[in-house]
Amino acid sequence: MKSDNKSLIPNNTAEFEEVISIIERARENAFRAVNHELISMYWEIGRYISKKAASDNWGKSIVQEFSQFIQSHFVGIKGFSPQNIWRMKQFYEIYAENEKLSTLSREISWSNNVLIMMAAKTDEEREFYFLLTKKNNYSARELERQIDSGLYERTMISNEKNQLFLSRNTGLTALRDSYVLEFLDVPERHKEKELRKAIIANLRDFILEFGRDFSFVGEEYRVQVGNTDFNIDLLLYNRELSCLVAIELKIGRFKPEHLGQLEFYLEALDRDVKKKNENPSVGLVLCSKKDDAVVEYALSRSMSPALIAEYQTHLPQKALLTNKLRELRELAEAGGFVEDEDEDD
Repeated sequence: MKSDNKSLIPNNTAEFEEVISIIERARENAFRAVNHELISMYWEIGRYISKKAASDNWGKSIVQEFSQFIQSHFVGIKGFSPQNIWRMKQFYEIYAENEKLSTLSREISWSNNVLIMMAAKTDEEREFYFLLTKKNNYSARELERQIDSGLYERTMISNEKNQLFLSRNTGLTALRDSYVLEFLDVPERHKEKELRKAIIANLRDFILEFGRDFSFVGEEYRVQVGNTDFNIDLLLYNRELSCLVAIELKIGRFKPEHLGQLEFYLEALDRDVKKKNENPSVGLVLCSKKDDAVVEYALSRSMSPALIAEYQTHLPQKALLTNKLRELRELAEAGGFVEDEDEDD
């Protein structure tokens, strides 16, 4: 007689799930331990090469011989090309006098360490990408995309611009002043519907741009007030902050009435959708252009947890972002305010 496979399924699967969690945690801890030892080995080799270069004038030819010696001694071993050995030296020299960063470097993969080492120019930027990579468990491809999109500069610019409003609601700390959506591949002149559909078609990359703590709830999410239905363009949820995040898409320049519309949606969400254990909903107007002065005026008397952000459909030039960040910090020290210099459409 044939056995019924269904009879082999345990009745208390829910309890067994706890064991799965134990196994997954153990595997993750094992990976972390192996990675920690690997990075520590590269650190020690980097220190050795650095000292030899300083005391015995080790150069490219000796490092080439050293590389061949290691690879002949450990047949099939990877990671000991001359180029990678020079990276170990650089790795040690960059973090040798910064205990905090040298500790953080051991918590991410070597490939991600190399990306940060090559791209980041300051300890502040390195720490930013270390913490971000650890928190979101970025692959090398994902981290490279974030670096190429100037995430550090954009986040710092957001902090400078939004610091007046961030203090009103902790939920706003999950949002930034700008987002890069180059993966959407939409035409330069596009409609809101095209933008929304492109986001849904590229949801994984869209969530990556916002952050791993965000998850998708719905597109054109319907809320009913009285006898009228209203649709929120995109509704996300932030796990860390335990709140709904309403996003209104605007293909043109930000207008004050856009904020009024968003505030109405936030009120509807908090009254009829938000669960008792969740924090107040947060809103974002995502537009193609905005005038900082108009944004400042619009938000100055608004008590709603909402921000106005700009989106770009191409990767920004990091040099421009760096200059913008420097200007903002200089103006902040001088007590000034930055106005948008773009001309009206």
